[in-house]
Amino acid sequence: QICNQHNAEAPNLEQAFHRMAQTEPNLDHDVSWFLLPSYWAKALVALISFICFANSYDGDFVFDDSEAIINNKDLRAETPLGDLWHHDFWGSKLSSNTSHKSYRPLTVLTFRINYLFAGGFHPVGFHVINIILHCTISVLMIDVFSILLGGLQFTNKGRRLNLAPKTSLLAALLFAVHPVHTECVAGIVGRADLLCALFFLLSFLGYCKAFRENKEGHNFSIFWVLVSVILGAIAMLCKEQGITVLGLNAVFDVLVINKLNVLELIQKLLHKDKSLENAVLLRKGLLFRITLLMSGGASILYIRWRIMGTGPPAFTEVDNPASFAESLLVRVINYNYYYSLNAWLLLCPWWLCFDWSMGCIPLIKSVSDWRIIALAALWFCLIGLICQALCSEDSHKRRILTLGLGFLIIPFLPASNLFFRVGFVIAERVIYLPSIGYCILFTYGFSLLSKQAKRKKILAVAVLGILLINVMRCAFRSSQWRSEEQLFRSALSVCPLNAKVHYNVGKNLADKGNQNAAIKYYREAVRLNPKYVHAMNNLGNILKERNELQEAEELLSLAVQIQPDFAAAWMNLGIVQNSLRRFEEAEQSYWTAIKHRKKYPDCYYNLGRLYADLNRHVDALNAWRNATVLKPEHSLAWNNMIILLDNTGNLAQAEAVGKEALELIPNDHSLMFSLANVLGKSQKYKESEALFLKAIKANPNAASYHGNLAVLYHRWGNLDLAKKHYEVSLKLDPMAPGTKENYNLLRRKLEQLQKKGG
Repeated sequence: QICNQHNAEAPNLEQAFHRMAQTEPNLDHDVSWFLLPSYWAKALVALISFICFANSYDGDFVFDDSEAIINNKDLRAETPLGDLWHHDFWGSKLSSNTSHKSYRPLTVLTFRINYLFAGGFHPVGFHVINIILHCTISVLMIDVFSILLGGLQFTNKGRRLNLAPKTSLLAALLFAVHPVHTECVAGIVGRADLLCALFFLLSFLGYCKAFRENKEGHNFSIFWVLVSVILGAIAMLCKEQGITVLGLNAVFDVLVINKLNVLELIQKLLHKDKSLENAVLLRKGLLFRITLLMSGGASILYIRWRIMGTGPPAFTEVDNPASFAESLLVRVINYNYYYSLNAWLLLCPWWLCFDWSMGCIPLIKSVSDWRIIALAALWFCLIGLICQALCSEDSHKRRILTLGLGFLIIPFLPASNLFFRVGFVIAERVIYLPSIGYCILFTYGFSLLSKQAKRKKILAVAVLGILLINVMRCAFRSSQWRSEEQLFRSALSVCPLNAKVHYNVGKNLADKGNQNAAIKYYREAVRLNPKYVHAMNNLGNILKERNELQEAEELLSLAVQIQPDFAAAWMNLGIVQNSLRRFEEAEQSYWTAIKHRKKYPDCYYNLGRLYADLNRHVDALNAWRNATVLKPEHSLAWNNMIILLDNTGNLAQAEAVGKEALELIPNDHSLMFSLANVLGKSQKYKESEALFLKAIKANPNAASYHGNLAVLYHRWGNLDLAKKHYEVSLKLDPMAPGTKENYNLLRRKLEQLQKKGG
């Protein structure tokens, strides 16, 4: 549907609208830069974008990828597709008190499609899609920047003109190679920001299409305005920032389509100027479009609020310490300091870190802190830019500066702590969209310098140098995101006071079996943050394995004292208490863990071990049965049930449990081994032999498998085969208990048979 605005004074307004880009100064005129055909410019931007991040294509799943992808059940085929619309980004129910309320079902859907096409958790496909998305977005930026820098004008056939080909190419290249984007592209979780940006830009370009020229003159298409609102909603379903595009579309409409002077409008409002009424009549279309955008935005936010079900997410002080400061002044000062650091990352993206929380940026608690200078510098620059954007007599300058500031600030608002508390101090990924505003301001500044400079080529070479440095920085930073070890270690020099950085380095080392080094980093994490319960829990676990039980108990007791609902720490404390033979306390700790986490199969497994040590066999079997109900693939729990029933002479029940377990986990060789032992004792030699051989095929280097198969053959009378497997077992483990004695018995028996035969 097309709405036409007819008015006695409208024709002049219409002509002015379509001549706008021609009558205003051309930003490209004084810029010494490449002038390429549109398709070559887009090909160049796509190629440079690819070069920047290509080396991340075969990286691992790192950092948050584990929770959002590997541990997210919403990616798996057995999870109903409808669950995506009721779960958060991490796979938790939105109604849960522990949910982060990050509602991004379309992003999770793309992860699920990746998982299905790859046939499992293979990171290459995930990384390739991220790289393609960034290249696509960077190419789209040429069209976006051509509108923002050159204005919006169409030919008679409705084809949009690029009136700033040189500066739009420069701005798109600046965006494509900005190192702060590495987290979004090289980190798979950054898919949310990439998809959000894609639909954000499509929404903006769709809004621009609403103003294509036709024979009627100055008009707009309701269809494309509604398409823009829908694309904004899709952007928000990828990440929350997406909704801000509707605000930017409104700003663009006011400044570019209607060319309103905001300062002049405010002055007329204050003075109740009568000419304002005529201006309003001329711009009924603007009011209608703004109403559509506001109504659409309000509806989207209302639906989003209803889906969330409960209040905002609950974050802790370590996630965002400034938001927990008691003093309003301290909160305001630190929020503004965070803004200045975000601005610095755009200006000089040299110090990049995967996480900026937990003491990485100490709170400013006094106005005498030298870091106040950063706040002053930020607001000095912002106020200067705002004044120029509002007060300049040059309408071209007003438009570009206001749009630059709009794209810089409006997409950042959801991360600003102004409307609700966020769960981070600084997150490089949230600067992906605001960097559009930075690129506009940088390019405009370059054009002004070019206009004044006598040696324009030197200035162009300097900008080329910046682009080249950024490309190299992107490639280097991408290589750091290829593995957790490189990523975590890279943060040590940037945020040495960040307890989470030391924790993650320690965890990575522990996973690789380097416990001594892991202990060092865990201790440093606890020193930097004495309330860091996860570091205490992991350190306590390592000390428990090293039999340093007293210190392990102290750490785990402190962890549950600080966070009484920390179920994992309660379970680990129970294991330590069990090892110290304080059985009643261990049992109480296990049940406390289960109280705080109802579905906790590992805790039921450990509780079963405690009951087995106390000869409470029925309780042990019940606990292990609970573990297998909650986690049917819990091999250890099944094994212990089979072994306990075997040891207590309940062979028929042990056989039944073993067969039930193998139906659920058919390729588990340890279950085959345990059931084979039971069948052997029941004199079901053929079945037992088949399971032993299958277990040995799956794990040929297990000495006990060969040893017990030899015992079976020994009982069965297959002495030659018994001798063969005894020898294999002793070769694999010369100290295998009982095997040597049984082998010697067999040899004596064979010697006796030979003598009788002789």
